[in-house]
Amino acid sequence: MSQFDNVAVVKKANVYFDGKCVSHSLLFPDGTKKSVGVIFPSSLTFNTGAPEIMEINGGRCRVRQKGDADWKEYGPGSSFAVPGNSSFDIETLELLDYVCHFGN
Repeated sequence: MSQFDNVAVVKKANVYFDGKCVSHSLLFPDGTKKSVGVIFPSSLTFNTGAPEIMEINGGRCRVRQKGDADWKEYGPGSSFAVPGNSSFDIETLELLDYVCHFGN
């Protein structure tokens, strides 16, 4: 899917890690929420409240989930799931274009 239809976009950007991650929230009529954004080349740790699925649209990254010793690499067309109340380390190897699906 190349676009989302019939959504509300929150105009204020979500800016994390001193601008290394910037996204916008999308609100769907059924109450679901997603964010679309970019992560600039960096090494970051994200904490989750709700479960998430990170869908990679462009760029490459390495991810290590909380409790895992090994890193896994992801690129365009791939995704990974993160449990709620958890965290993951991400190393973006180049500009990463993503969609985060919340509550999945």
